Amino acid sequence: MSEVAFEVSKLYFKFRNNFSRCWPRFYYFCDRNKILIKCILAGAAVSLIDLVVLFICYRLFAWSLIISTSVAFICYFLFSFTLQKFWTFRNFNQQKTANQLVMYFVNAFIGLNLNGFFMYQLVNKYHLWYLLAQIIVNITIGTYNFIIYNFVIFKKEKNEISR
Repeated sequence: MSEVAFEVSKLYFKFRNNFSRCWPRFYYFCDRNKILIKCILAGAAVSLIDLVVLFICYRLFAWSLIISTSVAFICYFLFSFTLQKFWTFRNFNQQKTANQLVMYFVNAFIGLNLNGFFMYQLVNKYHLWYLLAQIIVNITIGTYNFIIYNFVIFKKEKNEISR
């Protein structure tokens, strides 16, 4: 383990121990729901990436809304798969990665179409500000994705050990 990783690990355990001592009930709640919380945090991080890329493509490059949301969604996809597989669901099984990537891609393709449809509806029909519309769409699709990730794509087999 590198020296930096060791220091980060020490900081994490120090934070966790203080957190559990100061707020035991809240710590217990977070510990019980850590997959959901990690999924939300990962989703928030990649949503921020999505919004930044959308802003750059739409405002700075003056690309169409559909092209901009598509490019943003591709960036979202790459970061999301990595975070969800390895951090949120702690799924390190290399034999399953190709199959999971295909399922994740199919799910992302469905999400991309839902994203484009909902963005078109919210921006063009309901005249919502495009960034607010994207936040609403990300929350909606994120809820759907958590269910698919947890129970289909990254579902642990009974004989798999969690790390």
